[in-house]
Amino acid sequence: MRENAGSVTSRTATVELPLLVDTPDAWAEAALREPCALLNDHAHLEKKAAQNALELLHRWPEPTPPDNWVVAMTAVARDEVEHLALVVRLLSRRGGRLTKSHRNDYAAALRGLIRRGGDEETIDRLMISALIEARSCERFEILSRVATDEALAKVYKALWASEKGHYLSFIDLARQVAALEGDDEAAAVEDRWQSMLVEERTIIMNQKPGPRMHSWVV
Repeated sequence: MRENAGSVTSRTATVELPLLVDTPDAWAEAALREPCALLNDHAHLEKKAAQNALELLHRWPEPTPPDNWVVAMTAVARDEVEHLALVVRLLSRRGGRLTKSHRNDYAAALRGLIRRGGDEETIDRLMISALIEARSCERFEILSRVATDEALAKVYKALWASEKGHYLSFIDLARQVAALEGDDEAAAVEDRWQSMLVEERTIIMNQKPGPRMHSWVV
């Protein structure tokens, strides 16, 4: 599945992402100055992503979910748990440890866009998940190029392709759920997706700088 090429910017086009604003390499350069803080934040994001996939597993649309619903959600959850273990090992080897508390203002702001109730909520949750995965994919690709730590660069080079696959799974499922409601809802979900992309651009650019996956730059 390919997004409309006209909606992407130059670098995101190279990895086929729909994001409306590119993250400057300066973000990675700044974030990598505190690698343990960045890895701690990353580990929490992987944990939350696994939880999210398992929660969505039980939110299939009635009466019949898309055929690949359970397979897709369990695959994402498995991948995210594996990524969590990998990132925690990297953190530990650098003298860090996973904190108990964590906040992600970017994800919280995106989740504020979710409509409540019925299939609309399910569709929105899938699209928000797709947005977070797409932005994380972009950030991993940047880190893989900018990191001077070879071990980190290698890990992020491997992870960005996985995140892209998760983004594609979530947006595909959102479209499948909409299609179950008929042609009007299928068309409406594309408009909803484009409006969410616009909102995501504003939300990510309003984030404070710092060693976090979803921060911005000064």
